Amino acid sequence: FRPVSFILYKQQLAFSLLLWFWLPYCLTQTTPSNTATSKPTSTPTPSPSPRPERLKVRLAGYPRKHNEGRIELFYKGEWGTICDDDFTIANAHVLCHHLGFVSATGWTHSAKYGKGQGKIWLDNVQCHGGEKSIEFCKSRGWGNSDCTHDEDAGVVCKDERIPGFVDSNVIDVSSHLQFEKNDEVRLRPVVGVAKKKLPITEGVVEVKYKDGWAQICDAGWTAKNTRVVCGMLGFPHERKVNKNFYKLYLERQKNNFLLHSVACTGTEVHLAACPLEFNKPNATSSCAGGMPAVISCMPGPLFMQNSGLKKKLKISTNVRLKGGAKVGEGRVEVLKDNVWGTVCDDRWNLLSASVVCRELGFGSAKEALTGARMGQGMGPIYMNEVKCLGQERSIWDCPVKNITSENCQHSEDAAVRCNVPYMGLETSIRITGGRTRYEGRVEVLTSDPNGTQSWGLICGENWSTKEAMVACRQLGLGYANQGLQETWYWDSSNVTDMVMSGVKCTGNEMALSQCQYHKTVSCQRAAAKFAAGVICSETASDLVLNASLVEQTVYIEDRPLHMLYCAAEEDCLSKSAAKANWPYGHRRLLRFSSQIHNIGRADFKPKAGRHSWVWHACHGHYHSMDIFTHYDLLNANGTKVAEGHKASFCLEDTDCQEGISKRYECANFGDQGITVGCWDLYRHDIDCQWIDITDVKPGNYIMQVVINPNYEVAESDFTNNAMKCNCKYDGHRIWFHNCHIGDALSEEAERRFEKYPGQLNNKIS
Repeated sequence: FRPVSFILYKQQLAFSLLLWFWLPYCLTQTTPSNTATSKPTSTPTPSPSPRPERLKVRLAGYPRKHNEGRIELFYKGEWGTICDDDFTIANAHVLCHHLGFVSATGWTHSAKYGKGQGKIWLDNVQCHGGEKSIEFCKSRGWGNSDCTHDEDAGVVCKDERIPGFVDSNVIDVSSHLQFEKNDEVRLRPVVGVAKKKLPITEGVVEVKYKDGWAQICDAGWTAKNTRVVCGMLGFPHERKVNKNFYKLYLERQKNNFLLHSVACTGTEVHLAACPLEFNKPNATSSCAGGMPAVISCMPGPLFMQNSGLKKKLKISTNVRLKGGAKVGEGRVEVLKDNVWGTVCDDRWNLLSASVVCRELGFGSAKEALTGARMGQGMGPIYMNEVKCLGQERSIWDCPVKNITSENCQHSEDAAVRCNVPYMGLETSIRITGGRTRYEGRVEVLTSDPNGTQSWGLICGENWSTKEAMVACRQLGLGYANQGLQETWYWDSSNVTDMVMSGVKCTGNEMALSQCQYHKTVSCQRAAAKFAAGVICSETASDLVLNASLVEQTVYIEDRPLHMLYCAAEEDCLSKSAAKANWPYGHRRLLRFSSQIHNIGRADFKPKAGRHSWVWHACHGHYHSMDIFTHYDLLNANGTKVAEGHKASFCLEDTDCQEGISKRYECANFGDQGITVGCWDLYRHDIDCQWIDITDVKPGNYIMQVVINPNYEVAESDFTNNAMKCNCKYDGHRIWFHNCHIGDALSEEAERRFEKYPGQLNNKIS
């Protein structure tokens, strides 16, 4: 006699063994049938033999850009380096290709990116250049090396991704379901009204299968599955859906069920990362007792039509994205003690990035970017080794490590690209006539009262970089390099009618239709050659003034007039200087140093070509920009009491971060500009680096410096171009305090700073 529990145990064990052998077989089956009741017809295919795990390779070290660094390999559970002995460009090609870059442009020796730790896995590596992985190249064998970490090798890859390459830090795709892009999952709206409005927030979940679309059985479907799908489609939250409403309609539809069940935990960034069960062979029904999965998602405030609901759904005020070209991408910045700072990229991954994306009203993260891919920040670094689980409401709820200056620099600032809802904005704009797809005359799609659609032009009057920024963003072409008011050299289209004029944007809009513009077209120069045009770019510069240096170097100098002839010629003195008794007397000058950093992803170059630069014999260099910087002293009601400016400017690389070479120098008629990672220092003792305050009375003021004030040159972020300080002047001495760049403080702290009436009118937007 055996107890019943023992018999049940044996039955369960037999069933488990059967399931263990049978499940891999199931996962190779599909159901291409068009009806819910048809039996699967696919023939069984043998399970593929297990493929060896792909060797993991990463770039590390400091200072570096995202496409360069010390090579590290993950072998036998441990990260290690490669020795530079016998290293060649062919080795670098293999490694860069492995990392998803098209090729290598160079390699480095002698631990240029710093010494690694742990094992030196490979030595005397010799590749031909076509190998799929470094492990297939000749070497002394794994772990066999006579090197030290002083000889660690590095590579510099061409900053161009292999088309379709899926980075291990982007999406961990299940081998059973090869959809790697989010456009291979969609919501099919059922209600007529929902079909006309974008974004689509409710409908049947469908996945791309062969040449069509297939459904997922809703048996066992959970809110966690819904959360994952909503996140992929750009929505931060899921909401309940009335299944009974859809049941009657869907029962009459022909359904093609690909997936029998999905079991997400809710933290996955892609449906392919969830455990998936495909339709079982020989089943009597593809989805017995169920129907296609239907979900409903809650859009973030940016994508919401209902303005009442927008106010209830507040976006986080202590996390933001900076420096990105598109909506939902940028460097991650967090607010602490009213000052904005960045996040270090150590252990930065998709789970942590998704928490940031969702709290800002977007979906899950498409990419977790490291190595300051969206430019470097300038403030403090607050977080290191962020380890979110994926369910947190805010990045502030995630475990983090304290920062030390040794383990984090701004070259390691973390960034994200979030999934955003499809809005179809790019369908109502196009550019034509350019030499590449990044430039051309802007044309917009309009409808007449009868609903007939046609393309038309935008009046070029007052069209500027800000409007061009919005056009490039709407087209998905990155940043605006230039906004053009005349486009006669791009006349390749038969479109001649002006349909839009007076366009005025703040620069943050998602589409030109969200900007201000004339209700009735009014254009003085209505010929097609005066239509607006753009030149877009994947990268842009970003200039930021070192605020603390201004505070440290400020002083007053009484300078004799006989030493100021050259400065007067450049219009660097106040108007009353013209009435002075030259060469007798003096002018009182407020002097300080200005150090301007380029923290963007492209060199800052003058808008004008060198053929139009003006030689200034007095100071011995070419002036490459009419207006580069404004210096203003403002009183309590926001009125200027004194001003200075760099009317023209010699732009050059005074110094750079370690490992970055200077490229621009004014001397000997050299080229002008500021390289990424370098800065232009204009010392306090150089002519015109001042404000003439001879006529200013003692009192409290605000000192304001604005770089690139007329937006002449494209930048990825104009909000950090202004710097302000509180200023106290007693008639003999001057003090600066609270110096900060325009976007460094919280709104509350900025309001406290600008406590003077009318001061907000001078805020740089």
